[in-house]
Amino acid sequence: MKNLTLKQFRYFEALAQHRHFGHAAEACAISQPALSMQIKELEQTLGTPVFERSARQIRLTAFGEDFAARVRDILRAVDELGDLARVAGQGLSGRLRLGVIPTIAPYLLPTMIGHLTYTYPDLDLHVRETLTPKLLQELSEGRLDAAVVALPISEPAFEEAPLFTEEFVLVRPREDAAKPVPSATRLREMRLLLLEEGHCFRDQALAFCNLRSGLPREGLDGSSLSTLVQMVGAGIGVTLIPDMAVDVETSAAKVAVSRFGRPCPTRQVGMIWRKTHPLASDLRQVSEVVQQAALSRMK
Repeated sequence: MKNLTLKQFRYFEALAQHRHFGHAAEACAISQPALSMQIKELEQTLGTPVFERSARQIRLTAFGEDFAARVRDILRAVDELGDLARVAGQGLSGRLRLGVIPTIAPYLLPTMIGHLTYTYPDLDLHVRETLTPKLLQELSEGRLDAAVVALPISEPAFEEAPLFTEEFVLVRPREDAAKPVPSATRLREMRLLLLEEGHCFRDQALAFCNLRSGLPREGLDGSSLSTLVQMVGAGIGVTLIPDMAVDVETSAAKVAVSRFGRPCPTRQVGMIWRKTHPLASDLRQVSEVVQQAALSRMK
């Protein structure tokens, strides 16, 4: 086991994540033959395969699954040592991996990145947009440093920093603009368009309407807020979107935007990170910069 290297661990982790030699090699910025050779040498050193290979698929062996969990812990520890060193030397600089959910990313990122790069000119910001469950997994595995999500997450391992609260608004066909704004009860009877399963915004909209998730909704789900708004503009139904998305998504659509009376549906947006992260105190400061960016955009 003396010949195992961190380089091999990183290549193994990339292949375990992508399950494709070409994609893993690209992520590691090496050639595919070089990656294959490193994985072969790793398996020879271990004395057992870590991947099952077939014409169409690559999967971890049973041993590979256990090995992957240990490798993730090792790589995370190594990365955290690097974080400790750079914080001790010169404060927050270098790479910062930040995740953002899709119902926030397109609307907050431009302002947020501007504020962060102005405040931390030596920061190398890497942004990842994906759904909340994936962000939580990658945070736990050390592949992300922090994430901007809808709160609460209520995971003991994560610190939560509230950033702002925003309202949901109703989007309906333009010809319905003069009609009374429907109540939550009335919305349940309408053709309500929602995001696909897995989006936390979908669950929040369902909660406002007191609808259960998982009920059959054929043809009523979209992959993005933009798709939902365009469907409304085509007369297919109505939808809810967060306030920050209004200017971007409705400017060119044949829709009307209406606000609910009190109590109106809202969501709390926050930033989360591992409590044990070496940059925890710095990430608290980063969350304050993100909060300033969000509030400046909402004015």
